[in-house]
Amino acid sequence: MEKKTIFELQTITIMVTEQSKISRVFQLIKQSIKGEEHDYTQGNVKVAILLLAVPMILELSLESVFAIVDIYFVGHLPNADVAVATVGLTEAVISLVYTLGIGLSVGATAIVARRVGEKDLEAASKSGAQAILVSFLVSLIVAMLGVYFASDILALMGAQPEVISEGTSFAQIIFASSPAIILLFLINGVFRGAGDAAMAMRSLWIASLINIVLCPLLIYGYGPFPEFGLVGAAIATAIGRTVGVLYQCYHLFFKSRTIKIYKQYFKPNFEIITSLLSIATPAMFQFFIQSGSWIVLTYLVSITGSTDASAGYQIAIRNVVFFILPAWGLSNAAATLVGQNLGAKQPERAQKSVMLTTKYNVIFMSLVTLLFVFFSDFIIGFYTTNAIILAYGSQALQIIGFGYVFYGIGMVMIQALNGAGDTKTPTWINIICFWMIQIPLAWLLAVYFELGPLGAFIAIPSAETVLALLAFYYFKKGKWKTVAV
Repeated sequence: MEKKTIFELQTITIMVTEQSKISRVFQLIKQSIKGEEHDYTQGNVKVAILLLAVPMILELSLESVFAIVDIYFVGHLPNADVAVATVGLTEAVISLVYTLGIGLSVGATAIVARRVGEKDLEAASKSGAQAILVSFLVSLIVAMLGVYFASDILALMGAQPEVISEGTSFAQIIFASSPAIILLFLINGVFRGAGDAAMAMRSLWIASLINIVLCPLLIYGYGPFPEFGLVGAAIATAIGRTVGVLYQCYHLFFKSRTIKIYKQYFKPNFEIITSLLSIATPAMFQFFIQSGSWIVLTYLVSITGSTDASAGYQIAIRNVVFFILPAWGLSNAAATLVGQNLGAKQPERAQKSVMLTTKYNVIFMSLVTLLFVFFSDFIIGFYTTNAIILAYGSQALQIIGFGYVFYGIGMVMIQALNGAGDTKTPTWINIICFWMIQIPLAWLLAVYFELGPLGAFIAIPSAETVLALLAFYYFKKGKWKTVAV
């Protein structure tokens, strides 16, 4: 009887302990979403990862909604193949604009995180202001060039004449919104570097929700809204991003947060700008290499397949991005932890943060792999009823999905190196994997062996697997711990 009583007491104790753990997790999630201040250079590393990762995952999940929403609504227009191909080809080229925004945000995150880790919040705020100044000037140049050469860009991408005719206005509006695209990335990078991930999340929520609401209204002309068709998707996206940037600026300039910017901080400081660009330039080139590779793959699918093949591939890629971005959110958490802990002279804590984040990313990506391999028809079928588009999209999703675990590993390692300010090593890794492996392999399979779009699909997980192995090797070498920012 006594043994039974002891067993019952032990069982009750275990249950209470588990309930307490679950309650603690929910409490931390609530804290992370509210954006309460936290010192990420002290305390439990798992808690630090959770506090940063939850809002970052939500932030980037909503960023991917932009492309998903556009593809979904234009995919139900009468000329769906032309509309989807236009969105896909434009998005492939606009990824170069994302490259500028991401590259600059990597530099901003690394510098701001390092200054915050050193407890120098004024220097962190000045660095953020200089990053915004540089980004705004760059984005204006990009916008003007993109609007002027929109039709030429679509033609270079291998777009059919009907796609160029229908899609030029769409592309011009998207390019005109380049300042909003770049600043949305950049300012969120500033917030992430400061550990204010909840603020970055909210700005993307606002931008995405406005896009979701306006997209059907402006495409189909519901109620008092005019019917713009394909162009309506571009207008909705541009408005959403612009409002998101205005929300960010309001909190940067008028609210008391970790980063508080005053107008005098925008006076050009060439020491900070030089430091920013020394990190951001390789990062831009790094993502330019990656984006350029995706553009080449899009081109290969377009010329070796058909408009239907291109549309199917673009739908698949949007879903790939949708499920990759949460993993990228985890990776961004690792970058912030690396930067702040290096600033606090705690490199071993930085390394522990990265290894734990990698573990969580592998678990998540394994689940996505199963989803893509076994439910690809259902996923692609949500966007189109065209049998040919569905077949190409499902095939692409299954093949790309086989490499998802390696994508997760590679992303954390690359972002950890970036967060340390070592943007040169990931750049060389990208050159090797995307331009020396992915593109030649895609051309060889798609053109030489005449596999068509299938060849391009196979090249993607092949290159990403090599990237993960190389990134892991260089991270373990540990030279990133000595990078000065």
